[in-house]
Amino acid sequence: MSDYRKMWQDLGVNLEKHDEFLAPVPSLYGDLFVSQQNRPEGMKYFDFVMSEVHGLRVKELLDMKDDPSKKVVGAFCVFVPEELVLATGGACIGLCGGAQYSVPIGEKVLPRAMCPLIKSSLGFKVGGVCPYFEVADFVVGETTCDGKKKAYEVLNEYHPTYVMELPQKRDQADKELWLKEVYAFKDKMEAEAGKTITAEKLTAAVKLANDRRRVLQRLYDARKVDPVPISGKDAALITQLAFFDDPARFTEKTTALCAELEQRIEKGEGVFPKGAPRILITGTPMPLPSWKMHNIIESSGGVVVCEESCTGTRYFETLVDETPTTLPEQMEALSQRALNINCACYTPNTGRIDDILRMVKEYNVDGVVYYSLQFCHTYGIEYRAAEKALQQAGVPVIRIETDYSDEDSGQLQTRIQAFLEMLK
Repeated sequence: MSDYRKMWQDLGVNLEKHDEFLAPVPSLYGDLFVSQQNRPEGMKYFDFVMSEVHGLRVKELLDMKDDPSKKVVGAFCVFVPEELVLATGGACIGLCGGAQYSVPIGEKVLPRAMCPLIKSSLGFKVGGVCPYFEVADFVVGETTCDGKKKAYEVLNEYHPTYVMELPQKRDQADKELWLKEVYAFKDKMEAEAGKTITAEKLTAAVKLANDRRRVLQRLYDARKVDPVPISGKDAALITQLAFFDDPARFTEKTTALCAELEQRIEKGEGVFPKGAPRILITGTPMPLPSWKMHNIIESSGGVVVCEESCTGTRYFETLVDETPTTLPEQMEALSQRALNINCACYTPNTGRIDDILRMVKEYNVDGVVYYSLQFCHTYGIEYRAAEKALQQAGVPVIRIETDYSDEDSGQLQTRIQAFLEMLK
């Protein structure tokens, strides 16, 4: 990796804390990912992206901003209509979160009784540890839970933050509210970029974002086969990196990987023995570098074949309709996508239970791990409905409530091993 210290320093990154955070990553990544047997050759690209995730990609974004009309927008959520950012020539990127390192920093400005994802994300900004926060012109938040909604008020003290109000139901009034929010964000982007978003520009942006969703669908289709041609850890890593990488390049490289996986399927090659217990993880998102659950499951003899989460199927299953040609029709299609995503922020949210049951069949799942971060009330409460539906369908399920630390890893490994043994 090149020396990016001056770039980080110029951005305002706290070099001491940043060094401390990155120091264990190469060894951890080597143990979890590179050491896996029979990995697809196509994973070398994603290894490279990881090795440069705080370096080359940040530099690319900085170089892009040589044109002042091209804005970098940070976001935490799949509901943010990134197509409006892409239509102005800008980039919409994920932000750091998912690490225990920044949780204590986040707790200096947030209550301890709050989900680790929010504390970790805010800790990265407050501690000056995430170059993506520093390169972002502003952050787009959304009201998917009360914790995030209030945390954005704190974040705004440290970084310009724009919040979109997501409705909690899907009635006509809610649809109208969200459409207005999408229009307001379009106005925001046009003002920031000094450009007008035309139907032609939005058509290209929708296709760019949809192509990335389509290739992720293709990747997940490959995971439906037994033996599975790629580990759950690698598939989850690819989805996490989709939030950061250049969308066109990501689509090209993932397309090449999918072709390799499909060749493996034809030959009957897998990374786990045929018949290994197949696990669906459902619940709270797992932002980079949250790999704990996948590692525990796959080091215990199971294989993760699908993630029903915002860092899984919720991210790419719903496409934006590409047939509209006028701007009002396109804006309507853009707003409709969010309303078709079965996030636990909605009430009622029976569609998510239907999704879980559908995916159990599509991915030939043997058991479900219901993953919920501590203090994540929406997903924690929905466990009751998911458990009931899965039990009625005769599908074993285990609930895991955890955080980003390794303190409970031994205990979780014991529980997962017992669960996998039951599935055999």
